[in-house]
Amino acid sequence: MRHKRSIPNRGLRVADQIQRDLAELIRELKDPRVGMVTINAVEVTPDYAHAKVYFSLLVGDPEATGEALNEAAGFLRNGLFKRLQIHTVPSLHFHFDRTTERAAEMSALISRANATRAREDEPTED
Repeated sequence: MRHKRSIPNRGLRVADQIQRDLAELIRELKDPRVGMVTINAVEVTPDYAHAKVYFSLLVGDPEATGEALNEAAGFLRNGLFKRLQIHTVPSLHFHFDRTTERAAEMSALISRANATRAREDEPTED
């Protein structure tokens, strides 16, 4: 009996390839709800049955885009099936990634705090 040799970091490489291929496939979608989408990360389960796909948007409604992407998941999975040379192509689950949004909010808060501190530190004329 031959044992399957596991390939190091295979899951990461598959997730990385899915991320690149999905970025191209999403551009081909005709749905007007899907705007300028960026695929931030893909997490694949060890059995390759499911993939969480985290996306962000330059413009548009995250909820409507997520809905559209999840509706198109079957079509996108089919496109991946044609591109990837793996036995099991995972079911795709799209999630809006708020990381960039939170980073922008934090940056704005820091700028505001720095501006306030600068005003408070100005010497007052008596």
